[in-house]
Amino acid sequence: MSSATNSSGYKIAVQRDFIAQHYLFGGDWGAENQLHSHHYEVELLLEGETLDQHGYLVDIVDVENALDEIVSRFRDKTLNDVPDFSGLNPSIEHFSRIVCTTLSDRIKASNVSALEVKIWENEIAWAAFRQVRR
Repeated sequence: MSSATNSSGYKIAVQRDFIAQHYLFGGDWGAENQLHSHHYEVELLLEGETLDQHGYLVDIVDVENALDEIVSRFRDKTLNDVPDFSGLNPSIEHFSRIVCTTLSDRIKASNVSALEVKIWENEIAWAAFRQVRR
């Protein structure tokens, strides 16, 4: 049984912050329709029930490197111009899914049963995407 349905298990998380710009389209959202910046914070949470031979869920340095790599794709950029957002409104919902699925592909540890990415666009608003591995 995965930790997604069981209350036992391990969790680790790493966070990064960065500034990026975007504008929303397709609706009347006032100032959000104009190019503006956010000081984003991203948190990657990994879950699993077993540790490796070293007593780790995953090597945290590898996880930090993976998160740094993806954050560098967005830091100081206009999200609307980044290929990951082609045809998409650069909402924090889409943003959290893009980051989560990309990191899931990058982090190969077989004992990780779920990943969750939470992205804050300010101190009170965030969105998250969770991917359960089967």
